[in-house]
Amino acid sequence: MSLEADWFLRAHPEITTIEALLPDCNGIMRGKWVPRHKLAKIFDGELKLPKTALSLDIWGRDVEELVFATGDADGVCLPVAGSLLPTPWSPQAQHGQIMLSMYDADGAPYPGDPRHVLEQVTERFRAMGWRPVVAAELEFSLVTWEKDVPTHTCPAPAGSGPVGGNMYGLDVLNSHQEMMEDLRLACEIQDLPFDGVVKESAPSQYEINMQHVDDPLLAARQIMMMKRLIKGVAAKHGLIASFMAKPFEQEAGNGMHVHCSVLDEQGLNIFDDGTEKGTAQLQQAIGGCLTYMAESVAVFAPTYNAYRRFQKGCHAPTFPSWGYENRTVAVRVPASNPVARRLEHRVAGADANPYLLFAVILSGMLEGINENLSPGEPITGDGYAQEEATLPVYMPDAVELFKDSDFIRNALGSEMQRIFTLSKEQEIDEFRRRITLLEYQSFLEKL
Repeated sequence: MSLEADWFLRAHPEITTIEALLPDCNGIMRGKWVPRHKLAKIFDGELKLPKTALSLDIWGRDVEELVFATGDADGVCLPVAGSLLPTPWSPQAQHGQIMLSMYDADGAPYPGDPRHVLEQVTERFRAMGWRPVVAAELEFSLVTWEKDVPTHTCPAPAGSGPVGGNMYGLDVLNSHQEMMEDLRLACEIQDLPFDGVVKESAPSQYEINMQHVDDPLLAARQIMMMKRLIKGVAAKHGLIASFMAKPFEQEAGNGMHVHCSVLDEQGLNIFDDGTEKGTAQLQQAIGGCLTYMAESVAVFAPTYNAYRRFQKGCHAPTFPSWGYENRTVAVRVPASNPVARRLEHRVAGADANPYLLFAVILSGMLEGINENLSPGEPITGDGYAQEEATLPVYMPDAVELFKDSDFIRNALGSEMQRIFTLSKEQEIDEFRRRITLLEYQSFLEKL
């Protein structure tokens, strides 16, 4: 047995079950529960799952083309170092969890694993002597859904007034004080960065800020764990914590804003020139993000619902624009001390897979620097009012751009591009077949 597993079991005699977690292309956890005495087998490489477990659609269905093409071969699932932790929200706190990553039978990283995709992008920075620094602002909604309510109606926001979202309101936080305290304690137990929580603009909408780290793989894992922790703690208090991109029609959706900078071999920020403007490399990195933004939207908005965010006035950019200290643009340069000069990518929804999200943003930045791409002039004023080239606001258009993109192929690899495309195309086909309540209300009796 590994030292990590042996120490964990000795430190936590109360834990009976280990939840072995494998994030798929949608950022949904797959895997299995194993009894504590089987933990050593995970570290010995004896846990296997089909490679197609990473390419399921949003409902957890196989993509038949992938299953038949590969014979549904197994991959070897190995633990991610440092991810073996207790889950304090589980019943009687008797569960632990461990993150897995998938490998081929010969030990090579499986290219359909989002973690390996991001690792390859990070290695490109390291080859240049650089370390990318990332952080995320993660929005979610607390909702209730009574069992007797028809399933075609919306969930109800939890703890907000009848009008507006009481942005930055402290009284709303007070109404969920016990849950927020459990959230803080759970973050301590799982060694997750908890910089506080703030009430956001939509009813029952909240935001947690993650700390900046110079390890994108760690940052992505922390986001996955934070989302799981928030959902688990909320459920313990009878609430649903949802990272659905647009849970309420007339309100702003849930986003995941990503802050990025780059450190050189001396630990200095390559975007810092001592001024508010930043270096030429900052401009080039932004230029790369804007140039390849449309091709990357399928990653920023991976679900059918995510495209509901892209409306004017809903705090989701619809143009590949940028600006200084401007929250209406797609890429913002926040005001800060020059040593913290960075870009803030504001397009993605909270439903995005953080591994793939970081991979395309960082790849765009690197491409922009290497190719000396210009971002054009910064936007001043209302970025939503621009009438330049728009981003795709319908899922089929976004997936088609993603499918044919050389940039995506280079950023994520051909295998991830293929399986993500097929998974999304299967979801689109399902939504095309479904008839919505609005269609019945609009056409059934009138036509």
